[in-house]
Amino acid sequence: MLRPTFASGNPGAPVTNVAIDRDQIIAIEELIRPHVRRTPVLAVAGADFRLDSISLDLKLEFLQHAGSFKTRGAFANLLTRKVPPAGVVAASGGNHGVAVAFAAMKLGVPARIFIPTVASPEKIERIRGLGAELVITGERYADALAASEAWAAPSGAMRVHAYDQLETLLGQGTVGLEFEQQCPELDTLLVAVGGGGLIGGVSAWYSGKIKIIGVEPEAAPTLTTALRAGRPVDSPAGGIAADSLAPRRVGELMFPIAQKYIDRVVLVADEEMSQAQEALWTVLRAVVEPGGAAAFAALLSRRYQPHPQERVGVILCGGNTTAVNFVAKTETVGAIVANA
Repeated sequence: MLRPTFASGNPGAPVTNVAIDRDQIIAIEELIRPHVRRTPVLAVAGADFRLDSISLDLKLEFLQHAGSFKTRGAFANLLTRKVPPAGVVAASGGNHGVAVAFAAMKLGVPARIFIPTVASPEKIERIRGLGAELVITGERYADALAASEAWAAPSGAMRVHAYDQLETLLGQGTVGLEFEQQCPELDTLLVAVGGGGLIGGVSAWYSGKIKIIGVEPEAAPTLTTALRAGRPVDSPAGGIAADSLAPRRVGELMFPIAQKYIDRVVLVADEEMSQAQEALWTVLRAVVEPGGAAAFAALLSRRYQPHPQERVGVILCGGNTTAVNFVAKTETVGAIVANA
């Protein structure tokens, strides 16, 4: 089984300047398989959304444990690295924190999660419900990351980076592995971009076999800015998906993958993400958060226009939101929901 080596010898330190290949992703998929869901793919006619002449395959990753693809990267980290007695520490806009808290709870590992004030109430409550220590600090993900790193060094806890970590990228790459197995005839795949862990891992898996389109909020164009600059640089970090797609800059590890394999990046407005959320709920009764609907928003808004007969895949990557308010009738129901 794959046991990654660390550049500094410190199990808390991110690996830099690494190559990611399909064999590594296959090894990680075998390791995390007992702990994650193989999320379904839903084939729908484009006409259902007034997108004529195309076939859509939607990867329902919002049905993953803890509500997003991030759970794959969390388990990849905790199962391949030696976790110290102090446990793990992570910074997150929300979903990564939920995922690390979930994985830590399942594996019996202490976890401390730093999140910014922009994190949604739903994500805050999920982290608390999973038993992790929660620290809310700063306005954006970058602020929470700085606070987590300041705490991690003296604590001895293992840092689990949300996207700029080899194990995280490999875990997220398993989404691509599954999607190719489920839909081998895809022409194009649309993937939301925040820090780039998901699109980096998925692009590494496909390695140019299909067209990969990145989708970012106009208010948080991290990869767009990096590609123009030729390197990861700070960019604006706002909008309705600020708790999931606004880390200020993309990861160093994913950037060369993006340069090599991503066809292009399109930007979507906050209103278009909201409209995509509403459309997914109206047509499919799928509850997806703004960042989770970003890739679909590129289609619905015509920011990305497929060719006739193009077979398009879309990863609906997160569902930690409250689109419908249900009242739990018993404490047992509440406990089930908290730990799902």
